[in-house]
Amino acid sequence: MIKHCNGGGQVAGTARVANTAFVGPNASVIGNAAVSGNAIISGHAVIAGCARVTDNAVVSGFAIVSDRALVQDYATVSGFARVGGKATIKDNAQVVENALVLGSWVICKSAYVTGQYIEEN
Repeated sequence: MIKHCNGGGQVAGTARVANTAFVGPNASVIGNAAVSGNAIISGHAVIAGCARVTDNAVVSGFAIVSDRALVQDYATVSGFARVGGKATIKDNAQVVENALVLGSWVICKSAYVTGQYIEEN
């Protein structure tokens, strides 16, 4: 693990994080995850697996984005939320509190998901 130049967060040698992205001192990007653009990873958030966070997206708190999930545009994942599988969170969508989004769901526009479990059968 190395400290990211913009924020001092932990980045695995296998992960890719752009210098323009912010990874806060208690946040981690591990596995083959990628963070690009002006994305912000703060708090104790973890980006893992092959997940991608890009554009101006924010992942904060104790949130976890993993597997092949994508968070992009101005989307937010925060609190104790977890996004995994092949889920996409985009536009201005927010996944917050204890929300759990798995599978191939696309959460978009101005959707607000809180304290719910969404998974495909």
